[in-house]
Order: sequence, then C-alpha cells, then structure tokens
Amino acid sequence: MTQFYDARGNIYGVISPEALREAGIDLPISAAQCALSRPAWSQAAIALCCEWPEGQRPAGSKSHRSDGLLIGPFQSAAPFDVLIVNTDGTLAERSGNGLTIFSQSLLEQGLMPAEGALLRVHHDKGDAVQTSVKLADVESLNGFWLDLGQPGFGASAVGAQNIESRAFNGHEVSHVAPLAQLDPAWQHSQFVSLGNPHCVTLLTDVAALPNNSQMRQSPWVEGLTRIAYAMPTGAGQPCPAGVNLQWAARESAQRIVARVFERGEGPTASSGTSASAVACAAWAVGWVVSGEVHVVMPGGTAPVLLEEERGELVRVRLFGTARLMG
Repeated sequence: MTQFYDARGNIYGVISPEALREAGIDLPISAAQCALSRPAWSQAAIALCCEWPEGQRPAGSKSHRSDGLLIGPFQSAAPFDVLIVNTDGTLAERSGNGLTIFSQSLLEQGLMPAEGALLRVHHDKGDAVQTSVKLADVESLNGFWLDLGQPGFGASAVGAQNIESRAFNGHEVSHVAPLAQLDPAWQHSQFVSLGNPHCVTLLTDVAALPNNSQMRQSPWVEGLTRIAYAMPTGAGQPCPAGVNLQWAARESAQRIVARVFERGEGPTASSGTSASAVACAAWAVGWVVSGEVHVVMPGGTAPVLLEEERGELVRVRLFGTARLMG
C-alpha cells in the first residue's frame, strides 16, 4: 500500500488519497480540505503508514520507518497537489527530498510529463507552496531540478522574534540566544526562507559540526526541540511556527558541509530545502559565489544552483534523485 523511497538518506512513504480512504482514514476529497482538517486524520495516517510493523524495528533505529509521508497525487494530470506529513503529524510547507521522491513516484506511475510539472504542497500555515520540477541528467544521474524560487533572508523572513545582530566574515547575521546557550560556538546564524523557515548556524571548522548521534542525546535533543518545534511540542522560540536548524562550515570552494535538525522530525541524514538554505546562507556571508554549490550531508551531497542578478539571489534550484526501496 505504502511505497518507500530513499533520496540522499531521507526516506519518505508515498500513498495515494484513495488508498488511505480504502484503509479507513477519513480523508477529505481535496488537498486543501485535507490540510485544514489535518488534526482529524494525520496521526492515524502516520501510524498506519510509517510505524514499524510489530517486531521489525531494527535496534537503534528511529521510532518511525520513514522521515515522513507524502499523500498524493490528488489529480491524474499536472499540476499535482500533495501533502507532506511529518512523523509528528504536522504538515510541512516544502521538502526538497520529499518532492524529489514524489516526482520519482509520479514518473514511475507514468504521470510526470516530459516537460516537467508544477507541484503544489498544501499545509495549514498559509497558501499552498508551489514548486516547478524538471527532469534532468546531472553527472549521469537521472533526477530532477526543483525550482525553489527566490530566497528571503533575515529574521523577518521567517518570523523570528527577539533577535540580535552580529558581524560574521564582514556580513551582518543573527545571534540566536537559545542556540548559543546550548553551545558557545553557535553564535552566528543566518535565517533563510525558502517557502519554509531555516536557521543556518555558521561555524569556521568542519570538525566543530554536531553529529546526529549527539543531537539525539540529552541535553541537546531537549534544547533543540524547544528551539525548532512550535508549541506545544517545543517553545516556538525564536520562531513561533518552528524553524528547521542547520549547521554549516566551508570545506573548500563552492563546497559546504552541513548537519540538519528538522522541525517535526529531529536529526536527519539529509534535507533538500535545508541544503538549499545552507547554500544561500553561505552565499550571504561570502563563502560561495553564485553558480553550482555542493552541500555535503551525512546522507549524501546535494547540488544547489544559485542564480544571481545585480548582487541579489533571484532563484535557487535543487537537484535530486530518488530510488524505490525494496
């Protein structure tokens, strides 16, 4: 019923609305209606599709067998509506790896047009977020370029509150006090909006990046959850709606190493929109120039294309591939 796909270590389940209804989930007809009624069905959908079958959870694995659930398509032809459900039952506005996986699923179903398609993610935080997808071949890999649009920068772009400014590498960035209280090295952060909110903490040494194991242990997991998650799971500080957290360090020209802690999920092997936010933050502080940037995460490396006009980033594109898991 649920098919699982892997994109750079990010695993999502994919299921059609019809299949959920047949399984007894009372899902409204349209994606927009589903988003508005999310509390009534999302936890049941995650339990049905993403929990480990009895006795099959590997030792040391996460509590769910995937990083989330993709519900769609709601149409038989483009544009396609989709819901991205986090394992805590909340809805995400955008997921680069998730949309790569959804595009691969559409392709395998024979629904993806040769010229690409428009994907519309419905959620309960505002208007649907649209992403244009094009089939592509990069370094002999068949995948997709996702057009994430123009990024926004700064605290106001993500709704962050009570933020001070600091200088980093000759550029103005933000100081997020709750992050600095967890680790004194986390003094300088760049907020980036890509249809969803990101906070990229900038470090000068790759060796100083946190690892996912550390972020799953006390006291970091509790502190990061308070920061990243909205209430009531977290404190919603500095962003009341929550924020995805990243840490980044420059490894070499056009190459950034990153770690990710997602709101609604926690530490992840990779994240497409997080990689894109890291590339944008690196550009904002002069670590990289426009063009192709490679963001290295534990789950794999994401190529991100930054397009600049008159000293401003006007477009961000993310390349991704996905494979159906056996």
